[in-house]
Amino acid sequence: MLSYRHAFHAGNHADVLKHFVQVQLHKYMNQKDTAYTYIDTHSGAGVYALDSDYASKNAEYATGIGPLWDCRDIPEPLAEYVDLVRAMNPSGRLRYYPGSPYIAEQMAREQDRLRLFELHPTDSKVLAENFRKLEAHKAEQGQRARGRRVMIERGDGFLSLKALLPPPSRRALVLIDPPYEVKDDYRRVKDALDEALGRFPSGIYAVWYPVLQRMESRQFADKLKRLPAKEWLHVTLTISTPTPDGVGLHTSGMFILNPPYTLEPLLRQVMPYLVRVLGKDAAATFHIEKGTQVTGAAAARTGAGPRQPVGNARRASPLAGTGSLRLPGQSMRADEDRQKPAGAQRDGAPGNRQARPAAHGARQERPAAQGREGRPAGPARPKGLAGPGRGGGRRG
Repeated sequence: MLSYRHAFHAGNHADVLKHFVQVQLHKYMNQKDTAYTYIDTHSGAGVYALDSDYASKNAEYATGIGPLWDCRDIPEPLAEYVDLVRAMNPSGRLRYYPGSPYIAEQMAREQDRLRLFELHPTDSKVLAENFRKLEAHKAEQGQRARGRRVMIERGDGFLSLKALLPPPSRRALVLIDPPYEVKDDYRRVKDALDEALGRFPSGIYAVWYPVLQRMESRQFADKLKRLPAKEWLHVTLTISTPTPDGVGLHTSGMFILNPPYTLEPLLRQVMPYLVRVLGKDAAATFHIEKGTQVTGAAAARTGAGPRQPVGNARRASPLAGTGSLRLPGQSMRADEDRQKPAGAQRDGAPGNRQARPAAHGARQERPAAQGREGRPAGPARPKGLAGPGRGGGRRG
């Protein structure tokens, strides 16, 4: 599917969530001197011109970076992301928006490696041209390129991922965010992650996805929770009530496998602010949950204890003749009478005035599995970046 052009959606609320998280993941990776490899499976064009025909058609940036642009009370972690966008627009006018490859280039260090994949023929050309101009700009500033720091390939990121894992330095940050225009993308993400974790269990894997009405989207996060990662962190941002026809994106999510311990506190600090600034109606909210790999039939009940027997589904031993299973010729009443202490009578029998425990009265409170609560500076934008008014891109 090559019809998707991210330029139509650049800078929207979903990009704000995704790129804020990406900035924080790079900051965490930068804490150690050892180099790491950044892998972007669906890179897009790298830079987007918000005044292009693509971006201005629906002006989706008005749901994301637009409202944040003039805010002065931005929480510090979010301000790091917003300042990076400001650095691309030194005139003070919001014209350019960075995609994930550009954010990675700005946040990663000289020793780190960027491996960028884009299947769309136009977007892959624009991406390569943008990075060529970026390197030329750095050369003018006296900065010399170091080896093959950035490699751009027109290809399927899902298929290319496994060839890069494990990386030489045994450190990797992987961003996966396909268009999800076809439902098969959900399966391919899960399969790619399953294989990646088998090759390199300790990598950090960040997945962006849209929260839609389709079944594949609603079940997506629960399926990712079953992957063999040590830990996971899941955050969603909702800005408005879904439309009756299901058209439009009102909620998106980020699912991080092997998340840094620093990320959840930052999300709890920033997400209420994003809801307040980007929210359109009373349905605006966010959700954060974390956990370890979920397996078995109880996967959906994260943090809950063992399932309690219901009705006659008690533990039963055919050999002992107890419980809901009975030996041939044995009546249910005989079972119950045999289990009662001497002199006891069945519920409802004459002389028994003890009330039977309510079957549906009190609800058992389960341990909380999720919390509910309710802008990094970079160098000035190099001249001549090709914003995809001349070529859009996934996803950026």
